[in-house]
Amino acid sequence: MFAGPRRWLAGLASGLTTLLAIVLVGILAGAWLYNAPGPAARKGAETNVILRKGAGLSEIAGALERGGVVRSSAFFLAAAQLSGSARGLKAGEYAFPSRASLSRIVAKIKSGDIVHHHITIAEGLTSQQAADILSKSDILTGSAPTPPEGALLPETYEVTRGDDRGAVLERMTGARDRLLAQLWAKRKPDLPFETPDQAVTLASIVEKETALASERPKVAAVYINRLRRGMPLQADPTIVYGVSGGEPLGRGLLQSELSADGPYNTYLNPGLPPTPIGNPGRASLAAVLDPPSTRDLYFVADGSGGHVFAETYEEHETNVAHWRQVERERKAAKPAVPPSAPAR
Repeated sequence: MFAGPRRWLAGLASGLTTLLAIVLVGILAGAWLYNAPGPAARKGAETNVILRKGAGLSEIAGALERGGVVRSSAFFLAAAQLSGSARGLKAGEYAFPSRASLSRIVAKIKSGDIVHHHITIAEGLTSQQAADILSKSDILTGSAPTPPEGALLPETYEVTRGDDRGAVLERMTGARDRLLAQLWAKRKPDLPFETPDQAVTLASIVEKETALASERPKVAAVYINRLRRGMPLQADPTIVYGVSGGEPLGRGLLQSELSADGPYNTYLNPGLPPTPIGNPGRASLAAVLDPPSTRDLYFVADGSGGHVFAETYEEHETNVAHWRQVERERKAAKPAVPPSAPAR
């Protein structure tokens, strides 16, 4: 009389066991799929995919499948939902390693581990040259006007794909303003200029005069000593700026250019030129606001990439004569250029 219920209970137990086995197999299979290697990159060691701001989960999954990062958008959808990451996925450009697992892909997008690019503005570049670098970048978007000369801090800036050029310029000008304010507050007393803008102008000349960071304080000291005495700066880079706007001439200055009147001719005009001639870096800004105490008034190239400094014009003439001798020896050591073949 109890055989029926016992059989029913036994069948129920068997069915539950089977169901549990199926669930367990499903869980194990899902775990394996979640952590198993994904598809190989179609080209190279990684695949870049851009997930736009505001994209929904389905759009993200579709972009990953089209990029070949996941085998199935459905698998990604399930993985994101079951892991609780569906609402925390972040937009941006991602670089997924070849054969990345679903777990790694989900974690990367949830953490916002996006690709970072870099824009470098070298010390001494003019604002127009800096703006050209930004305009040519295919990472950035939008447009921005050329900022005033000397308004940027030359550095390497981290950017992400789609950043606005105007916003990047604001970061560069903001960085310069903050640094200049810090250095100006700690400047040496009795400097021969009255405003931060004048300090930037002098620093831009120092920047162009030497590529050696160790020499910038010495060069700054020479120009500050000249300003204090009312002597003209006689800085060739200011002449170049007046001739070409800061673009390299590819030749030496002509005597006609040195003697031509103009606001940037510091041979003829005492004091500072009306604007900076480029964007000075940290070392040059620091040098003009905290220069060493010297009596040097002159400097000339020493033939080894640096300069030699002098207090008197007589010493300077000796140094100039040495430099000219170095130039003559270099020219004499150059191999002769064979004549070109006659035209046929």
